Amino acid sequence: MFDRRTLLGSVAALAVLVAGPALAGPKEALAALQESVLSLGPNGEEPAPASSVTLSDAEMAQIREMGATAAIVMHYGGNDWSQAQINGLQTQFAAMGIEVIAVTDAGFRAEKQVADIETIMAQSPDIIVSIPTDPVATASAFRAASAAGVHLVFMDNVPSGFVAGTDYVASVSADNYGNGVAAAHLMAEALGEEGQIGLVYHAADFFVTRQRYDAFKSTIETDYPNIEIVAEQGIGGPDFSGDADRAAGAMLTSNPGLDGIWAVWDVPAEGVIAAARAAGRDDLVITTIDLGENVAINMAQGGFVYGLGAQRPFDQGVTEALLAGYALLGKEAPAFVALPALPVTRETLLEAWQTVYSAPATDNVINSIN
Repeated sequence: MFDRRTLLGSVAALAVLVAGPALAGPKEALAALQESVLSLGPNGEEPAPASSVTLSDAEMAQIREMGATAAIVMHYGGNDWSQAQINGLQTQFAAMGIEVIAVTDAGFRAEKQVADIETIMAQSPDIIVSIPTDPVATASAFRAASAAGVHLVFMDNVPSGFVAGTDYVASVSADNYGNGVAAAHLMAEALGEEGQIGLVYHAADFFVTRQRYDAFKSTIETDYPNIEIVAEQGIGGPDFSGDADRAAGAMLTSNPGLDGIWAVWDVPAEGVIAAARAAGRDDLVITTIDLGENVAINMAQGGFVYGLGAQRPFDQGVTEALLAGYALLGKEAPAFVALPALPVTRETLLEAWQTVYSAPATDNVINSIN
């Protein structure tokens, strides 16, 4: 018996299965990633495409007549990904006539998220869309909400022991495994498929960030034998940029021959950028996941960030809101919905920004690339 993610983590292996000969290198592998989803759901579910989640005009009208309310309970609001999720949710909820009565930010603290849920429950929402900060520590609060009849839709992470269709409606995610694979191929492309690298990962029980780490590491080890992982350091936050700065600084001191560092998302990547600058390592290659403005500016300027795997958070938020509509109508929903990975380099940055945020790139990004 094989692990599907281990097999599909190598896009070259996937090509052998469906198209004969292995792909020639990183460029071909990156192109193939956008045609499939490699992630499985939190409970091993096969992914349904976001395009399959739709509501008819008649269903939309029916929902508008309900006067439903929703709350958005975030794990952390201090990055562009979270804000794009919220924008997608609010845009689609408004189109459905669903009032958003609260948007909360737990600052990556489980106890704060539990308190947020308890406060929101006093307002009797019909829907809660959330990403659990800790799947175990928040489970009882989410279970109480479910037992009270609130329709729960999750982004990325699911509380421990929860069953789709019973305890919650569905979960929606980017292809985090695929984005980890993308970041690995981008690192290999930048390094000419050889060199020494370090990894800055998320030291927490967080499903999606673990997927990214597993995917990046597996792809490097499987597809690029001449790239050696010589250092790894976990960070726990809440100062993810500062923690990553210190972790990367230690790596660069201990491994002066280090050619590249992967960071688990854009905010830690900002810390790696700071460490590389402090060490005078203008040649260091960084890849990451999530298209935040600061890493986009660095990429646009031809800086340390060579490329990244981007999520599609605005579209993810729209899909989550639609699935909440499914619950209001009693319509059967897929347990796990995923959106494909989006590899991004300087050459594709402006187009990718529009795809990720459903809006043109910011002036800061445009001015940097010009």
